Amino acid sequence: MRFDNSRESNNVEDRRGGGGGGLPIGGRGIGVGTIVLALVAMYFGVDPSVVLNQATNAPAPSAVSRPAGPPANDAETKFVRHVLAETEDTWQQIFQQNGKQYAAPTLVLFEGRTRTACGTGQAAMGPFYCPGDQKVYIDLAFYQELKSRYKAPGDFAQAYVIAHEVGHHVQNLLGISDKVQAARQRAGEREANALSVRLELQADCLAGVWAKNADAARGILEAGDVEEALTAASAIGDDNLQKQAQGYAVPDSFTHGSADQRMRWFKRGMASGQLGVCNTFQAKAL
Repeated sequence: MRFDNSRESNNVEDRRGGGGGGLPIGGRGIGVGTIVLALVAMYFGVDPSVVLNQATNAPAPSAVSRPAGPPANDAETKFVRHVLAETEDTWQQIFQQNGKQYAAPTLVLFEGRTRTACGTGQAAMGPFYCPGDQKVYIDLAFYQELKSRYKAPGDFAQAYVIAHEVGHHVQNLLGISDKVQAARQRAGEREANALSVRLELQADCLAGVWAKNADAARGILEAGDVEEALTAASAIGDDNLQKQAQGYAVPDSFTHGSADQRMRWFKRGMASGQLGVCNTFQAKAL
């Protein structure tokens, strides 16, 4: 990625190093925050048992104080600030074109776990968006996992992760998330999972819309960047994750979409750059 014509966002809250809203040292178990976050996980189609199991099985935190976090201008933080600024500038323009006002989210950097308006956020969950405080949360250690475990290296793969979570923020601002949640509450498990898949695929499409418009405005893409994003989208498809975990996939349990679906909807948003192409809820085939 190129950031020659890009500014850095000021909407980054750095909680690394054990300060700025982290959790007390010591202890383990399921607290109220974890239960609340499990409910939020259900809201976005994540199996809540994953959250609860991670909370109970996670190693107890060290009883010693954490070392000071990286400086505010380290390379990783600057990268995140640049990407977030690109999402801010792009979505502000798109919202204005559609007669709406864009309110930018805050991106929180943390280590291990942290407090959120949705309960206790844990790094084991991966990056996530909390509609309660309109913040994106990420432990940057996830980027190393994306590279080593999921074989999806590259700076644009990392940018795609942020853009997907900001896509959930866009859905929240447009009222889509509330409508999907209401529909999921009325549906059975299979139908609720299917709605979650459509919500997640729309966020992938919105990430593609962002990439197309940001590149057109400021030339952020370099050769191979789109392929990096597609590799990341494929790696975290439900079918690939389930096969990695249990050796086989169960499509009715998908909550985010298959690898092919996630790539397809990112490419659709990227090809058009128009918000209207991302209506996954009216698509007959995903």
